[in-house]
Amino acid sequence: MSNASKRRAENQAILAELRAKQKAKQRKWNILVYGSFGLVLATIITAVAIVVTGTVQERNAATEAAKKPIEGVQTFTDLSRNHVQDAVSYPQQPGVGGDHAGIWTNCGSYTEPVNEQRAVHSLEHGAVWLTYKPDLPPEAVGRLTELAKGNRYVLLSPDKDQTTPVTATAWGTQLTLDDTADTRIPAFISAYAQSPNSPEPGAACTGGSNG
Repeated sequence: MSNASKRRAENQAILAELRAKQKAKQRKWNILVYGSFGLVLATIITAVAIVVTGTVQERNAATEAAKKPIEGVQTFTDLSRNHVQDAVSYPQQPGVGGDHAGIWTNCGSYTEPVNEQRAVHSLEHGAVWLTYKPDLPPEAVGRLTELAKGNRYVLLSPDKDQTTPVTATAWGTQLTLDDTADTRIPAFISAYAQSPNSPEPGAACTGGSNG
């Protein structure tokens, strides 16, 4: 073999060795990058799964609790349903049904008291009305706000006339509570939001009045 041929062979061997080293280095880099990405992705997926599982478990627990009798619930029957323009004096605080305004209060969270006659119309449509004393601590109001946030048929507002910290009301049904962390509140929502006990379940709780 000539010297030129030997040099070409040596150069080719050197190039092949360099390419092999570069490929090995690239493989290590790929393993590092994709391995780290996979670890981060797995961590995110695990965290999301935990949150979703926890939320599902909470909803399932509330649904199961709603199937059982809720301690302390009062029921009222033979409620009228006339649309009136004048103020109505309800025997409960707030009212659980009876004559009410011709337009309803939109479901959602309010920081000021809402019109009682319009809110009773919302109850007729299958809404649950959560009311609280205006001097309730902010963290307690926050818990109620979170409960109302996830349900299109929950109305939340302060009530300056009620004496108990929290009251949960549906058409013909009411529950008074001392603690916003009471598990009977989500159970009440699950049991009575869009309940067939209301005269018009499924009717709109939007498109009415804000307040």
